[in-house]
Amino acid sequence: MPLFGTDGVRGLANGPLTADLALTLAQATAVVLGQGRTAEARRASGKRPTAVVARDPRISGEFLTAAVAAGLASSGVDVLEAGVLPTPALAFLIADRDADFGVMVSASHNPAPDNGIKIFARGGVKLPDEVEQRIEAAMTGPKLQPTGADVGRITRFSDAEDRYVVHLLASLDVRLDGITVVLDCAHGAASGVSPETFRDAGANVIVVGADPDGLNINDGVGSTHLDALARAVIAHGADVGIAHDGDADRCLAVDAAGKVVDGDQIMAILAASMHGRGLLAGDTLVATVMSNLGLHRAMAERGIRVEQTAVGDRYVLERMNAGRFSLGGEQSGHVIMSDHATTGDGLLTGLHLVAEMARQQRSLAELAQIMTVYPQVLVNVKDVDRSRASADEGVAGAVAAATAELGDTGRVLLRPSGTEPLVRVMVEAASEDDARRHAHALAAVVRERLAL
Repeated sequence: MPLFGTDGVRGLANGPLTADLALTLAQATAVVLGQGRTAEARRASGKRPTAVVARDPRISGEFLTAAVAAGLASSGVDVLEAGVLPTPALAFLIADRDADFGVMVSASHNPAPDNGIKIFARGGVKLPDEVEQRIEAAMTGPKLQPTGADVGRITRFSDAEDRYVVHLLASLDVRLDGITVVLDCAHGAASGVSPETFRDAGANVIVVGADPDGLNINDGVGSTHLDALARAVIAHGADVGIAHDGDADRCLAVDAAGKVVDGDQIMAILAASMHGRGLLAGDTLVATVMSNLGLHRAMAERGIRVEQTAVGDRYVLERMNAGRFSLGGEQSGHVIMSDHATTGDGLLTGLHLVAEMARQQRSLAELAQIMTVYPQVLVNVKDVDRSRASADEGVAGAVAAATAELGDTGRVLLRPSGTEPLVRVMVEAASEDDARRHAHALAAVVRERLAL
């Protein structure tokens, strides 16, 4: 199995993800990313390459961050240790400080025993597959072992949070005065910075899930567990609830009645606003194949084109960069606003969503009416030969028949897993019953035709 997954290196801390692995990975990263033109220019002027390192609050992040910093410093890289910060804050700070690269220690929405290492290149951008492969190969190669004055230094990045907050506030063109927001920080990396930023923007802020103890991250709170947020919004009579995940690169919302507003609806609201103000580059929104049919229809009605990518925010970002588009994201709440960020930013997204409420003087429920959410049913068919999913005639015939019956009121999507003997069957339809009926019928065909 390759070391890097779809979002860095991730696994059970002190299981597969050990301090030794973190140190070796950091040393290999220094070999690959610490040898570029800018890094060499620094050395020529008597300086060393620089990396920003941050983490979420899970307890294993302490020893893993120490191992990463040791690996980098021992390779002649100066480390700016930013402490507990969201992943998008790290990405911003890499560019803001003109660092050569950065490392985030986080497992995002995973439970506390897990952890991960995400590496960002110069400018705060995610690494392409080819660079990740070079880093993995370098783990078994020679390391950089400078001595004396060439050894890297580890310095506390004391104003990291302040720089990020100023950046977020500068992205807004309206105040949030008079709007009451409940923030669910998932006991994660946004627990300090998100409430501070929303208050500075003028909102009345009520906070839940913002008492991290190293073990409670994502535990019944955050963007993967929205019930607590919905209850808090209703109990406090708030206008809106905003939920982050553990490293705060996601944002989901609930309206004043506690109804969930997902990433597709958030993108629809932001895209329509940006389009109306002439800020939506190419009149285009980038979304994945899992985005709801309702999003496509709502955008088409407003003259906005939707470009589709494979599932994963890295693929959304690649397409956005290639087309120089300004907005993209996923149903899960990874929303990328490229005029202000190089990656998904849950704080930025939440601020701009609430700002749209302020700008239009409308409730979130009213704004969310921009699109009809079509029912989606997803069935995971296990223990099948995923490699034959697109070639089997029986499966293809069943998909064609379901697609023809649904017509323009739904769609069918088969997605083979990239790592497991599993095929995901997703059906979207005008009614929940139709979606469920077609999904289970197709799953039965896949199970029969592709059985191992």
